[in-house]
Amino acid sequence: MRKLDTKTIVVASHNAGKIQEIRDLIGPLGFTAKSAADLNFIEPDETGTTFEENAAIKALASANASGLPALSDDSGLVIDALGGDPGVYTANWAETADGTRDFAMAMQKVETALEKAGATAPESRTARFVSVLCLAWPDGHTELFRGEVEGTVVWPPRGTQGFGYDPVFQPKGYETTFGEMSAEQKHGWKPGDEQALSHRARAFKIFVETCLEA
Repeated sequence: MRKLDTKTIVVASHNAGKIQEIRDLIGPLGFTAKSAADLNFIEPDETGTTFEENAAIKALASANASGLPALSDDSGLVIDALGGDPGVYTANWAETADGTRDFAMAMQKVETALEKAGATAPESRTARFVSVLCLAWPDGHTELFRGEVEGTVVWPPRGTQGFGYDPVFQPKGYETTFGEMSAEQKHGWKPGDEQALSHRARAFKIFVETCLEA
């Protein structure tokens, strides 16, 4: 494993919600970070069929464009009753005809698919959020970190916090959805904490323990 020896990196994302969560996580560690969106980098085509492949595509694109290490995230909602969908295509389910993303529409699409599959009882609506972080260097070296959190898809959506599918995902052991949790509750992790809740925070915990700690 290669250690990260700089505090200046690029957050390889154009997703405002994702950028904010990553900044919340890396900020306390003293990083200076600009996002691919801030730098007006072109979004690469995510042609991979796994979270790992797509995370690497994004991180390498930003590392090559900036000449700095870049940290990306590829994440999605994996629903058992839908055979793993939407999975790596989680963002695609929200795409509209004009090229924007409508997650209210996407959540309704998920609910319609679950109803069609006969998955109406909580026990048949198990799912997990997956996040794969990729740290890439300009020389092409990459390190990957995967985090997952189990839960249930609920309906109707609850809460206005977070972003994406957060209002319909209730993590296992909790009575509230990600959409009802504050940012601190959802992904507030810092070195020394034994537990991290969100999929992204869990992946970040592994990244810190692998690439930052001596």
